[in-house]
Amino acid sequence: VPVIAAESDWVGKSNEHADLVLSVLARFSPEGAGSMGVDGLDEQILDLGPGIVQRSNAAAENLLAELEKRLEDESDYRVRQDLGILIQAVKDSIRSSALNHSLLLPYYNISQTVFYGVRGLIDPQIPRDRYPAVITRLEKYAGSVDGYIPLTQLAKDRSSERFDMSSLVGPYRGEVEQDLERAETFITGIEQLLSGTDLVGWRESYEVLSKQLREYNDWVRAEILPRARDDYRLPAALYEDALRNWGVHAAPLDLIEQATKGYMDIRNEMEALAPRVAAEKGYDTKDYREVIALLKRDGSIDGDKLLDHYHGVLRDIEEIIIRENIITLPARDAGRRIASAAETAAQPAPHLDVPRMLGNTGEYPSFVIPLLKQNEDGSWQQTDDTYEAGAWTLTAHEARPGHEMQFSSIIESGVSTARAIFAFNSANVEGWGLYAEAIVRPHLPLEGQLISLQYRLMRAARMFLDPMLNLGLISPDDAKSLMINDIALGEKWAQNEIERYTYRMPGQATAYYYGYNKMQALRTQTELQLRDDFDQKAYHDFILAQGMLPPDILRDAVMNEFVPSQRD
Repeated sequence: VPVIAAESDWVGKSNEHADLVLSVLARFSPEGAGSMGVDGLDEQILDLGPGIVQRSNAAAENLLAELEKRLEDESDYRVRQDLGILIQAVKDSIRSSALNHSLLLPYYNISQTVFYGVRGLIDPQIPRDRYPAVITRLEKYAGSVDGYIPLTQLAKDRSSERFDMSSLVGPYRGEVEQDLERAETFITGIEQLLSGTDLVGWRESYEVLSKQLREYNDWVRAEILPRARDDYRLPAALYEDALRNWGVHAAPLDLIEQATKGYMDIRNEMEALAPRVAAEKGYDTKDYREVIALLKRDGSIDGDKLLDHYHGVLRDIEEIIIRENIITLPARDAGRRIASAAETAAQPAPHLDVPRMLGNTGEYPSFVIPLLKQNEDGSWQQTDDTYEAGAWTLTAHEARPGHEMQFSSIIESGVSTARAIFAFNSANVEGWGLYAEAIVRPHLPLEGQLISLQYRLMRAARMFLDPMLNLGLISPDDAKSLMINDIALGEKWAQNEIERYTYRMPGQATAYYYGYNKMQALRTQTELQLRDDFDQKAYHDFILAQGMLPPDILRDAVMNEFVPSQRD
């Protein structure tokens, strides 16, 4: 059972405002709200009914007016900060919805949507008594419940009703083709999830739904693909909107300027460190690219040994954290597991599986490692995530002291819903993950330090390649070539990066290095204020206890709360 802090009066007050926002979210996207921890939504499904854009926008406008009225009547500065977070989140949603509606043809990857709707209820950390609701959810997806139309039909209707609007831009062809290619993995993945339980009575609804999903994918092939665009680039207004939504408040050209400078600095560090690694390993080269290739060759980990290896690395990092007084470790172990085939298709990179943030009764984050395929001869296919030198940085980023501690702290410290959920963006989250790598790196073996720098080089590259691609300043082939030949990534990772920048999540990848720079600047400014009184362990504990604060509010908390407390 988690140790959850008692709720402060101001937190309770703030949460009443956040509950209003959650109620609107639950009305239109119950699966998403349920995954956060909103109760009573297990049998509910996504609203794609007629007039969904107009209805959801009207609800958002009413919500915004109510929140602004409440702000006028609020005196507590922390609750006012949280109301500001909520208001900004609603404004961002309204702006993004308007831009998407005016510029893009609606397109839905329903196979993946349904898979995650099922996956959200069938999870080892979710109480077994909640599992039966998945059958009702399946029936509603399939339209087998009175008053419900099949989700696939609603998706077709929402797309086709906009077909005659020639000004709308279709989805990127490469995205649609890849969705169709991976769709069967999700459809069979739903069956695998259900088969892994003791539930009965789901088979008929699954058969109906799986047939609908396959027919929907045929419809996408016939009706959406011909309307797809060949240019991956989003309209400029949508790309800039995406950057803001990821928490990146900078112009694309400014990101390129900052990141290319950082890239050169990091590469210089790698060039200085690689000869030391080569000497230690007995490699006859000083080139960091060749050293990395040899580390991958010599340190490959078989798929059936991955979990044990990462467990050992985590133990070693925890010893470093304790020895160096870096941060306060939880008393319990960090969760970790191997992904299923469907999860690996959806997210082929190591990541954190985050449990519900609200009403949590003992669910913790898990570090998820993609499933490796085994060749016919018994050997294992390898990736950039499956060799010994790379395991250090991945563990520091995704597990401890990175995301696993970040999200666990939110569960345990009693922060407000606004700070736990609505302040959440990639710059806040990934900034900490990359910063976590940096505070551990000096204490790693030399080969682990080199790969940590390689990962940081990749994050700097993301912050200039993503905007350069979306501004048409570099071609996908040239960007991929840079990643393979200069950053020393494998082809599969480099290809995933190109897909990420161009159509999967345009703008998101810039958030890592952007957020990291914010964290590094705040650390330096805090040290300047405190000098000999600076305690990194107290500082890191304070940062995590704040929840997902935007950089400006986090800086205010550090300077006005943490710094004075350390001087007393």
